[in-house]
Amino acid sequence: MQKIRKGDTVVVLAGKDKGRSGEVMKMMPKDDKALVRGVNMVKRHQRQTASQEAGIISKEAPIHLSNLAVADPKDGKATRIGFKILEDGTKVRVAKRSGEEING
Repeated sequence: MQKIRKGDTVVVLAGKDKGRSGEVMKMMPKDDKALVRGVNMVKRHQRQTASQEAGIISKEAPIHLSNLAVADPKDGKATRIGFKILEDGTKVRVAKRSGEEING
């Protein structure tokens, strides 16, 4: 079970977007990277196609997982992740900061 998953709210720990938070749109486990909505924006030149206009567009670039931390469900600050096995045998992620379960 991964500590960060698609749909999680994460906080950026290092880099030009330090302190900002966003939702994980895509995980890249082989590269240890994630795509986070509104974080690590880069400008890209785009050629005109039938469906899109030409020009310079802003899009998210992947960010390394070591620079991300899951946001605590209680206060939104960065927290580490632990695991807990419930009575019915399912494994859930738990925020080390507050002890709350992380949905997802």
